[in-house]
Amino acid sequence: MSLFKKIFSKEKKETLDKGLEKSKTTFFGKLSKAVAGKSKVDDDVLDNLEEVLVSSDVGVATTLKVIDRIEARVAKDKYLGTEELNQILREEIAGLLSETNIGNETEFTIPKDNKPHVIMVVGVNGVGKTTTIGKLAAQFKKQGLKVVLGAGDTFRAAAIDQLQVWADRVEVPIVKQKMGSDPASVAFDTLQSGVQQNADVVIIDTAGRLHNKVNLMNELSKIKRVMQKVSSDAPHDVLLVLDGSTGQNAFEQAKAFTKATEVTSLAVTKLDGTAKGGVVIGISDQFQIPVKYIGVGEGIDDLQVFNKIEFVDSFFK
Repeated sequence: MSLFKKIFSKEKKETLDKGLEKSKTTFFGKLSKAVAGKSKVDDDVLDNLEEVLVSSDVGVATTLKVIDRIEARVAKDKYLGTEELNQILREEIAGLLSETNIGNETEFTIPKDNKPHVIMVVGVNGVGKTTTIGKLAAQFKKQGLKVVLGAGDTFRAAAIDQLQVWADRVEVPIVKQKMGSDPASVAFDTLQSGVQQNADVVIIDTAGRLHNKVNLMNELSKIKRVMQKVSSDAPHDVLLVLDGSTGQNAFEQAKAFTKATEVTSLAVTKLDGTAKGGVVIGISDQFQIPVKYIGVGEGIDDLQVFNKIEFVDSFFK
């Protein structure tokens, strides 16, 4: 545990513990029922455990991987008691997530090779997209970086107004046009403004529509093409924001958006108000896309860089 404390501040750890409290309490309540009256990890316990993991929104594919790992340990160790199950689960899920180098960061950073570093943010309405952009801007500014925001969701006046509120709160410049304007035009102006202002980070909001994937694909492709007139390799990061409280629906949104555009990172929000925190484990395992940020509270500092070691530690604490 001393290693954890070195890389993750006490305040962040407490926030993460608190944010996952509902998920953890619900999960262990189900786990206790699953092993009630049992002293040994047998087929019945594994069947019940499978049900617990699936109902905790870990996802079927990831659940089957976890069960396979535990079965292998049972076969190897011959006798495993149910009192050890918590520790075994913790180790096997940590091991599963550690098979990639994703989720090792502890601080908000951007690559040094692009200036400005362009982040295009996508996701359906209501997932906390604009709030995530505002909190990201605050975190980057705290690191001493110059940030410019672009109000590319021109289909909703409320989206433009909400991003303006965040820009004012964080005290960073925003580029916007009137409602109904071409989102690609806003993206172009934002990136051009970012270059002129020598910005370190440019964050561009996009419309959260998913009812027609072809239109969404065309729109996001156009935004990318137009930005590349200013910076040939923009955007450098396409961040998909998912609402963790929707559980399996977050998986479906991830599937839809990864088909519509090339998503390079994920943010999972609203984990503090839900018992569905297991969705982060499943999404982190199933999509070959890093979960970069998680939202574990409403405060401006409650958007955290996702660290899988800390997440598993807090979930199974």
